[in-house]
Amino acid sequence: MTPLSDDHFGGALDGLPEALRAALPSPLTPVADERFAARGLELLLKRDDLLHPALPGNKWRKLVPNLLAARRRGDEALLTFGGAYSNHLRATAAAGRLLGLATVGVVRGDELARRPLNASLARCAAAGMRLHFVSRSEYRERADPAYRAGLCERLGLPPGTLVVPEGGSNDRAVHGCVALGRELRGAADVVAVACGTGGTLAGLAAEGPPVIGVPVLAGGFLGAEVTRLQREAFGGPRGTWRLEERFHCGGYARNTPALEAFARDFEARHGLAVERVYVAKALYAVTTLAAEGAFAAGSRVAVVVTG
Repeated sequence: MTPLSDDHFGGALDGLPEALRAALPSPLTPVADERFAARGLELLLKRDDLLHPALPGNKWRKLVPNLLAARRRGDEALLTFGGAYSNHLRATAAAGRLLGLATVGVVRGDELARRPLNASLARCAAAGMRLHFVSRSEYRERADPAYRAGLCERLGLPPGTLVVPEGGSNDRAVHGCVALGRELRGAADVVAVACGTGGTLAGLAAEGPPVIGVPVLAGGFLGAEVTRLQREAFGGPRGTWRLEERFHCGGYARNTPALEAFARDFEARHGLAVERVYVAKALYAVTTLAAEGAFAAGSRVAVVVTG
């Protein structure tokens, strides 16, 4: 593990326990793919999935600034939100265990409380996270400060509880992702990243190359979210970014035969396991865009492997 510095993070990291140190910068690996080479392009994979074994990829970059804020404030607990298969919930549970902080995960879907835990939620529970299931209508209130305060009170949480948004995306998380852009600046001409809540894109674009965000949810809401996050983090827009809305395949964790065939083919070509919820959609997007002639010959096209 290399020492953390202001170059790797938008601020001092004093007080971060050794258990949460990450291997920075993450590797940037060239991939020989004839579909890109035929158009004079170079495909690069930014292996953020190798940053930390328990908090891979953008989860580390987004959670660490929030964890440091909790430690500075003397907080005793973290409360956050997610769906039944949320990578963010798993990462928060793991981080809480490593830091000795109590964690509470508010899970979308009260019907899940009456079912056996799936593998993802079972991992959260095994790491010590308290799971609280709410209806989908109640879950929509998650951004309301009054709802959050009332929820903490109903759950008997201490006053020193840090509430982290769904996906970990807030102004602290955005600043945490700025270093990702710095690591890619000068090494890639364009970067693609799959997006759930927009925090990684908002920070990556601020000081990195032009970014293509690939939403993994349907609905067309992400542009406004990225704009809001950049306004809260920086006071206004930063960097060059755009969204490619064609590759969500119907919504979060949704797959299609075409996406599955693409992912299996990519795995066979390159001997690399492809995570389906996020990474497959980003790779599918840039491969399609390359075939459409979207990138100038000679471009270095990087895809962030978020884990």
